[in-house]
Amino acid sequence: MSSEQARSSEQAGYLDTEYFGFEQALGSNGVLTVTFNRPESMNASTHSMKRDLIELITQAQMDDAVRVLLFTGQGRAFWAGDNLGSYEAEHPSATPEIFGGHHNAAGTYNSLRTISQAVNTAVRRLDKLTVAVINGFAIQTGFSFALACDFRIAARSARMGSATLRFGLLPDEGGQWLLVQHLGVARATDFMMRKRIVDADTAHELGLVHEVVDDEQLPAAAAELAAEMADGPQVAMRMLKRSILLAAEMTWEQSLDEIASKTAITDHLPDAAEGVSAFLSKRQPEFNDWLR
Repeated sequence: MSSEQARSSEQAGYLDTEYFGFEQALGSNGVLTVTFNRPESMNASTHSMKRDLIELITQAQMDDAVRVLLFTGQGRAFWAGDNLGSYEAEHPSATPEIFGGHHNAAGTYNSLRTISQAVNTAVRRLDKLTVAVINGFAIQTGFSFALACDFRIAARSARMGSATLRFGLLPDEGGQWLLVQHLGVARATDFMMRKRIVDADTAHELGLVHEVVDDEQLPAAAAELAAEMADGPQVAMRMLKRSILLAAEMTWEQSLDEIASKTAITDHLPDAAEGVSAFLSKRQPEFNDWLR
């Protein structure tokens, strides 16, 4: 990261901001690590945490110094769902329309669309790659957030699932859609209706996580993955991420046209010339000169 980019990040102010429910640190390689830091509640989420998380993700999207976002948690949990009793307790003098929103049917609808669902929408809209480092329990809202990220790497002791029906609730932050994307209709139905919470190895077998490592190896493995992504050709990777997400909802002909329009840009960028030159010279490419 250049000194000019570092100054740009500092001027933005968001890296030095104290957020509710998590803390953040930007590494010299462009990896922004976001750590959920309420271990006493197993990092259960509140409206304040979600609003702050949306703000951070938005700021990171606009910051050239950030290449990859890595999310993890302190203590025994990654993110153990919503803190169901927190909304009024967190701001007892506040109106429910602002902080709770679930005081009636319309309030629930607006709260979900504006806050809870907006978190997963924000992380999916990021063109920068995201890594969920599942260090412990990832339940309900936290599980859906992990599924919304591009990569998931889990500690062997981690456990994860939706299980909203245990409370008579729905996976209302988009969890049902994300599970169908990962599992298909039949297995997603089984997973949600039977309220399954699975261990990391089972999640890997189902295709819900990309990699499982021993607990003590998780930080190093996650850092290695994030560094690999940060070192790649950022413009091409960001365009490819968007293209992959769009392809899941496009026809064959639409996907061909979409990738052709992006290729018309990436083929003529300096990274493409560097990639070809490095291949012919039998050396490792040095991408992202524009970010240095």
